[in-house]
Amino acid sequence: MDLAGKNVVITGGGRGMGKKFAVDMKNAGAKPFVVDVIQENLDALKAETGIDGKILDVTKESEVEAFFNAYTDEHGAADVLVNNAGITADALFIKKKGEEIIKFPMSNWEKVINVNLTGVFLCAREAAYHMVKSGKKGVIVNISSISRSGNLGQTNYAATKSAVDSMTVVWGKELTKYGIRVGAIAPGYINTEMVAKIRQDMLDKIIANIPVGRLGEMEEISKAVRFIVENDFFTGRVIEVDGGMRI
Repeated sequence: MDLAGKNVVITGGGRGMGKKFAVDMKNAGAKPFVVDVIQENLDALKAETGIDGKILDVTKESEVEAFFNAYTDEHGAADVLVNNAGITADALFIKKKGEEIIKFPMSNWEKVINVNLTGVFLCAREAAYHMVKSGKKGVIVNISSISRSGNLGQTNYAATKSAVDSMTVVWGKELTKYGIRVGAIAPGYINTEMVAKIRQDMLDKIIANIPVGRLGEMEEISKAVRFIVENDFFTGRVIEVDGGMRI
């Protein structure tokens, strides 16, 4: 797919990797539109780049349906969806602290499942619906993670990212008859605001286990997004961009 003039919707696009995807899509001649849950992020993005956005809770079916209906009415169906919105809420499955035994909080489980799994499902479903309805041969790019293999303290997050991989394969098989391709990217540790919150001694240990010897840069993940979008023979697969690291 040639990105010039294409409609691109990016979830979680107000900052971090989502913002980088949006800016790079604009520079490639596409027409990015971002959704986010923080208005200040959208306002800053608009002021800095001119890219438009809207508040959207990707976990709410009615809101996601309403957004894609309104977006399609105004702009036409999306040619590309980048399913980037995601959160973490880490905790050990069971933790013993003195005589107290602490269980993984149900609230941590639910909020991560809702955003990282249900949100990905809903946004992809609505984007695909409008692509099929309008006859567009679009592309859906899901953002997975190196943690899909199972990472300490991330029962919820790892479960969602593994599921995202599986959905990518299923959708790649099901949607190809409509000319819609689906791919995913599993980034390793990337130089983002989220990673910057990791305690420095822990971050140093992480970097020591990355064969290339450094964190990844957002530009390197953005290039992988463009590869999936622009390569018409790519579908139903997950690209690992992790500096060779394994968990």
